[in-house]
Amino acid sequence: MITRLLGAAAIAAMAFAAVPASAARMEGCSGSNLQKIETAVEAMPDGDAKWVAYREMTDAQTAMLDGKMGVCAVHLTKAMHAGMMK
Repeated sequence: MITRLLGAAAIAAMAFAAVPASAARMEGCSGSNLQKIETAVEAMPDGDAKWVAYREMTDAQTAMLDGKMGVCAVHLTKAMHAGMMK
């Protein structure tokens, strides 16, 4: 019984570890996606949300240049959702 629980816990841990890698493939940390999001951010009205989005874009670009695609995907997602901040 305990062996099965440990096995299930190990499988769950591996699944959670793979999430950032799959997020990078889904978001597609590429220059074209960064440009699309940057264009959307530029169209936002001035305010706190816009500056948060710019900061996330900068962090995404830095992560992409460092080869950290999972981190880049996280920052791209945050930049896209920054427009929903009030």
